[in-house]
Amino acid sequence: MTLSQQIITIIMVVFGTVLTRFLPFLVFPAGKPTPKYVKYLGTVLPSAVFGLLIVYSLKDTQLLASPHGIPEAISLALVIALHLWKRNMLLSIAGGTICYMLLVQFIF
Repeated sequence: MTLSQQIITIIMVVFGTVLTRFLPFLVFPAGKPTPKYVKYLGTVLPSAVFGLLIVYSLKDTQLLASPHGIPEAISLALVIALHLWKRNMLLSIAGGTICYMLLVQFIF
């Protein structure tokens, strides 16, 4: 990249960051009630993202080759148990990820 291309790239990244930070406050000011569709998205999107993460995480699991999906199954069970216990998606995702990484690095 030339110097001018680097400067333009930095300016566009800064512009995109500022736009995404301030746009919600411009579109949904404090005095107006939040639209129903935004509230609906706020209730359904976390579960959809959670499901998407599970599918993405398990898509390359090879059940016929060693370790036969055992680390994935253990981590998935931990994610389910943590979520049923605490109902905290961040804790569930972090716990499952840490469990999987420890299993893959030290046991399997």
